[in-house]
Amino acid sequence: MSEILVFIDHRNGSVAKTASELLTLARSLGEVHAIIAGTSSDLDAAVPAINKFGAQAITLLESDEINNHPSSAIARAIAEMAQSLSSKAILLPSTARGKEIAGRLAVRLESGIITDAINVSSELIATQSIFGGSTVVHSQVSKGIAIITIRPNSIEASESSASATINKVPISVSISAQITSREPAVRGARPELSEANVIVSGGRGTDGNFAPIEELADALGAAVGASRAATDAGWYPHSHQVGQTGKTVSPQLYIACGISGAIQHRAGMQTSKTIVVVNKDPEAPIFDIADFGVIGDLFSVAPQATAGIKARKG
Repeated sequence: MSEILVFIDHRNGSVAKTASELLTLARSLGEVHAIIAGTSSDLDAAVPAINKFGAQAITLLESDEINNHPSSAIARAIAEMAQSLSSKAILLPSTARGKEIAGRLAVRLESGIITDAINVSSELIATQSIFGGSTVVHSQVSKGIAIITIRPNSIEASESSASATINKVPISVSISAQITSREPAVRGARPELSEANVIVSGGRGTDGNFAPIEELADALGAAVGASRAATDAGWYPHSHQVGQTGKTVSPQLYIACGISGAIQHRAGMQTSKTIVVVNKDPEAPIFDIADFGVIGDLFSVAPQATAGIKARKG
């Protein structure tokens, strides 16, 4: 069976939820070969989690400097591996970094690339949900090694214990471009937006007050999102924007509070499994895609929901 290379974008020495989904999908396509870039300590922290999801092999692209350079260094190393192993496909997360590496790989390998897939068949036919979830397309790379990025929350992760062989490949970073400074993103206790199973988002209807949104999110253990109107107004950071020009999410539960439902926003969340809408305008377009809707003021509804959730928990 051909090897499927899976790039693991580790964070703070841990394996992200997205990686468990990639490894689960890769098991259905062939023998799983996980790749991480960094130091031996990064490898030691990642191996137990990777082994839970059935990787047959793990390769560390070992360098103290590789993550302080643009993604071209990682792409070059993965391309060399893929060619030497005659790999069938390379899977990467549909994150900013994952897509950048995928694009560079496609150029180096002269291969086709598919982004934002939500599934891949054993024949490497990718399924994509486009136009805000209104259309599903199937596509296949027709030249070279298939390079496919997978949208977070599209695959249900399932464990399959294995004991992977481990290989370390020292990487020499000799490219001219280099990151001269790095400041880690400040992360709170809430889950990462693109990986969260539950998201509570606020829009123009918040009038800049996201306190009820955050309180509801914390009660649910959810991430906080925002519409473009809210981020453009400076009410919430752009890193939390959900939509066509923001992040595309597919959580199990998406709660939209005070969001009218412009097509730009819907394109980024329409594939959510369950959509709950709170809006005082009964004609708001977002009700058209809601599974459950509440016509009411979010400043009244959201606190009541938060209180009810806390009461059930406690």
